Amino acid sequence: MRLLPLALSLLSLDTALASVLAIDYGSDWIKASVMSPGIPFDVLLNKDSKRKMQASVGWKQTTRYFGTDAFNLASRFPTDSFSSIKLLQAVPFDSPAASQYSRISSAETVKTTRNTVALRQSDGTQWSIEELVAMQFSYIKQLAEATTSEKVSDVIVAIPSFFSQFQRDAVVDAIEIAGLRTLALINDGTAVAVNYAMTRNFPTPEHHVIYDAGASGIRATVVTFSTGNGTNPATQITVAGVGYDLSTGGTELDRRLREILIEAFNAKHHKDIRTDKRGLAKLWKEAGRVKAILSANTEASSTIESLAWDIDFRTKVSRVAFEATCEDLKPKFAQPIEDALRNAGLTLDNITSVILTGGSTRTPMIQTAVKAAVGEDKIALNVNADEAAVLGAALHGASLSRQFKTKNIKVSDIGAYDVQVSYLATASTPRTINTLIFPAGSKVGAKKTLTFKRKEDFVINFDYKEPGPANFPTRFLEVGITGVAEAIANLTELGATDPVVKATLTLSESGFVSVSNAVAFGEIKDESIAGKLKGFFGGGSSEEAEEKTEDNRPRASESVSSASSANASEPSPSEKKVVPKDNTISLNTTVVFPTIPPMTVEEKKTARSRLRAIDLEEAAVARKEEARNTFESYLYRMRDLLDPENRDTPFKQCSQESERQAISDKLDESFAWLYDRGDVAETSQFLDKRNALETLERPIIHRYKEIEEFPQALNNSQMWNWSTRLFLQEARENMTAEAAADLPSKWTKEELEGLEKTLKEHETWLNEWVEKQKSVKMNEDPVIETTEMKARAKVLETALMKLVKRKVPKSVKKKTTTSATEAPTTTATSPADGESQTSDEPKPTTEPTVVVPEGEQQAPIPTIHDEL
Repeated sequence: MRLLPLALSLLSLDTALASVLAIDYGSDWIKASVMSPGIPFDVLLNKDSKRKMQASVGWKQTTRYFGTDAFNLASRFPTDSFSSIKLLQAVPFDSPAASQYSRISSAETVKTTRNTVALRQSDGTQWSIEELVAMQFSYIKQLAEATTSEKVSDVIVAIPSFFSQFQRDAVVDAIEIAGLRTLALINDGTAVAVNYAMTRNFPTPEHHVIYDAGASGIRATVVTFSTGNGTNPATQITVAGVGYDLSTGGTELDRRLREILIEAFNAKHHKDIRTDKRGLAKLWKEAGRVKAILSANTEASSTIESLAWDIDFRTKVSRVAFEATCEDLKPKFAQPIEDALRNAGLTLDNITSVILTGGSTRTPMIQTAVKAAVGEDKIALNVNADEAAVLGAALHGASLSRQFKTKNIKVSDIGAYDVQVSYLATASTPRTINTLIFPAGSKVGAKKTLTFKRKEDFVINFDYKEPGPANFPTRFLEVGITGVAEAIANLTELGATDPVVKATLTLSESGFVSVSNAVAFGEIKDESIAGKLKGFFGGGSSEEAEEKTEDNRPRASESVSSASSANASEPSPSEKKVVPKDNTISLNTTVVFPTIPPMTVEEKKTARSRLRAIDLEEAAVARKEEARNTFESYLYRMRDLLDPENRDTPFKQCSQESERQAISDKLDESFAWLYDRGDVAETSQFLDKRNALETLERPIIHRYKEIEEFPQALNNSQMWNWSTRLFLQEARENMTAEAAADLPSKWTKEELEGLEKTLKEHETWLNEWVEKQKSVKMNEDPVIETTEMKARAKVLETALMKLVKRKVPKSVKKKTTTSATEAPTTTATSPADGESQTSDEPKPTTEPTVVVPEGEQQAPIPTIHDEL
């Protein structure tokens, strides 16, 4: 189901509408959807009208390509085509993830100043992973703007739940480089759950498992659905647990299938294909094709012409052989489901269904493993395996925007990792204190407040308790709290007893951990009589209640200082108390990224400038290509018009021999220039050359248009003449009748005479010049232009309509004079109900008839070129 009118109602809340772009960025494929009023809620099509595009970007010399075009370049330019770069987001250069990427791709990897991975083209140009992802986001942004015909700035991106803070930072950096604004990041399993809930209600709570087998890995998400009661019941989506395995995704299956093809080639031809990058790239593409065939067949034939060293490669691969190669992976296929259920505290008996999504769920051995683990009766195929995540992300993004009203779906997600903080006990004590603040499974949006009895500046370190699945560093953030000594001294001077430092830590809706604010706080006693009475009756001071925020995209690098402190949980309204004035002092926070820092502001500016330069250059090339193509097409069209075999065409009938000869000479000159200089010419030269030819052709086109438009213009002019004569005749008859009845007239004699004069002038001019035009040949310039005919007819029309629209003047009744001593006796007779008051006065004659020419409805006039 593509259109979901029941789930989504796009209603404008403002005159200035803003669209929301949703992107499901996968290792192999990208899907996108744009939410905009007046645009059907569906997946965004690319320039080839495909509903998804490969996550690839590549170059052929200086020309950049995206999607399938970029992916196919790998067989010819293996070091200039970059695919599966999602696997490299924020990973350290010396990590196992980087080594694994080198095993599946022929692209050259280099180390960046941030110790991350960059890719280098054959000409030496180096691109960070954030820049390459930003190029693809920018391309999708252009597609969305072409669809909506307006600027698109807000974006929501679906990412795996196992993405660490390093990877989430890298995604947001790519979004900013692409010129977009992050509305939110959403876990892909949660996005599928939103898509599942679009057209469903859940009167009783249901537990489902979203099983997503993608290219980068397999993940499972346990989700609880429930729908409340009332006039507008909300559907609540609560994520209860997640599980994942990154060694069993579709990319690993492709790699193992390529190994089968490599071994077959090496054994048959006694050459090592691994030494040929182009051959490896061809086999990688072939492995994906064969895997798709084996999903439906037990055997697949593989044929690659000139794979390497001019050798044609042919072999057959059976599903049995493929599954035997993946035998060690089979126990892992269902493991994420077990992990997610354990984290959620549920069993299979609590699960209503296991919803399959992701392209790799079509692989038979994965389906078999999942069915064996959960039972075939629990398998559900009721969402689109490819598009469910992006459609769910789009709906969630629309719900976050004020521009749309959507189905009331509330989402509660969780973090995937244990996050702990560490800090020194005191400045003089080397002992380190570790505190688990956000255990795995913590709700996003949660806040924790830590209290420190400190009198000097200190640092809070943020760590993952265990290394992530991609072996990222455990420490990801250090936040320094500064200004402590001065703040504590000020509070002490104000009479605060035992002032402390309070830091509020936040797990944002998009999964970022940060210090949202830090303050120095102290109880200040009010020694006045009113204060003592207030304290006696229970009006003592306390901390200010937490104030919830709705920021969907706080980042670790965006710490915010606030003058208010926060508690770990929000008290009820009855428990809130007023904070005495000046008992909190805001502290400064400094953020340091000790291991893998995100891109700095300057680095992002530089990257954005690089991408902007490429976009401008490509736009200039596109304009040049368009100018050349239209010019070349115009030349061939003119050549066909001059063809001697085309004798009785409008072009030949409306042109003179000398004009055709001039055009022919210019045409030969243009063809010679195009073949000699077309490849190096500038855009302006193509435009100038075409303009020179159009200047010669313009008189011919003008004659043709005049011939086509002349009958209609003449007909309208004659109709106004006839209408004016009819009006004058009836108007004069009316004036005679009105004069006899002593009634005022709408017109004067002078006005009618003036209109008649205008009419005669128009008739005289029209008759004279129409007669002259009759002797003009088709290939000669007209002596009377239709524009002049219309203008003169307009003068007559204006004069006529001025009198036609004149209102009848009111008649003035004569007053009867009476003597002062004798009052006249009058009898007022009311008309009967339903009858109007009658008068003995004679009525004017009927209004003159005016016939306004409407003009004949004609089909669109064909051009000379269309006549061919």
